[in-house]
Amino acid sequence: MVRKLFPKRKDWSHKGDFGKVLVVGGSKKYSGSTTLSAMAAYRVGADLVTIAAPERPANIIASFSPDMITYPLDGDFLNPKHLKTILGLSKDVDSVVIGGGLGREKETMKVILDFLKRNNRPCVIDADAIYALAGNVEVIRENWIITPHSREFKILTHEEPEPNLEDRAKLVRYFASRFNTTIFLKGFIDVISDGNELFTNKVGSPYMTKGGTGDTLAGICGALLAGGAKPIDAACAGAYINGLAGSFAAKERGPGMLASDLLNFIPRAIK
Repeated sequence: MVRKLFPKRKDWSHKGDFGKVLVVGGSKKYSGSTTLSAMAAYRVGADLVTIAAPERPANIIASFSPDMITYPLDGDFLNPKHLKTILGLSKDVDSVVIGGGLGREKETMKVILDFLKRNNRPCVIDADAIYALAGNVEVIRENWIITPHSREFKILTHEEPEPNLEDRAKLVRYFASRFNTTIFLKGFIDVISDGNELFTNKVGSPYMTKGGTGDTLAGICGALLAGGAKPIDAACAGAYINGLAGSFAAKERGPGMLASDLLNFIPRAIK
C-alpha cells in the first residue's frame, strides 16, 4: 500500500507535479503545529506547502526555514474576515490540512465550518477543526481524512472508544460509514476505516506521546492526498510512515524524542 504511492519519478518532472498543500492553523499561542505539518508534508514529497496562519505564528514559522511559504492573517486567531483569503488560497492547491493550533474561539469555530462547507479540496481534518464539526457532521465529505484521538472522537460522535481493539474497530467502521468519510482513530494501535475497508496500524512507539506527532501525521496524510492518493490509502500509508519515523526517532532519542526529531526520519522511513 505504501510502495504504490511512491512510484519512480519521471526525469522531466516539474514543480507541482507531486502536490501542493495548504496548511491552515496556528494562533497567538501555538506556532509549532503548523510548522510540523508543513515540514512533514515536504519530507514526504509535496512540492509546495503554503501556511495560512495568524500574524504572529506566520512570522515565527517564516523564520524557521527558508522552505516555508507563509501567508500572515491579521490578528491573533482565525476569524471570519479571513474566510475569503483562505478560500482563495485553497483554489491553488491539491489538498488542505486544517486544525492544528487554531484554538477554539467562537469566531474560529465559525470560520472553520464556513470554510469546510465551501471548500471541495481533499482535506485532513485535525485537532481543533474536529471540534468545529461537532454537531455539524452533515458537512463532512467523502474526500476527507478525520484524525481524532479518543477524546476528539467522543466530541465528534458522542461515543467514547474504550482501549479495546474490537470496540474501537466497530465504532470507527460504523461512523466512517455513517459519515461517508475516512476516519483515523489514533492510539496505541491506530484504527482506520472508510466504512468499507478497515485497517489497523501497530507501527510506532510509546515515546510518540509528545505533542506534535499528530501534526506530523496530518502533514504526511495531506501530502499523500495532494499526490492523488485515495483517502483510505493516504491514511494507512501516513500511519505507517509516521509510526516508523517515530520508532526510528525514539530508538535514538528515547523519552527525550521530540516531534521535530521525527521529521528527519521520514525520508528513511520511506526508503
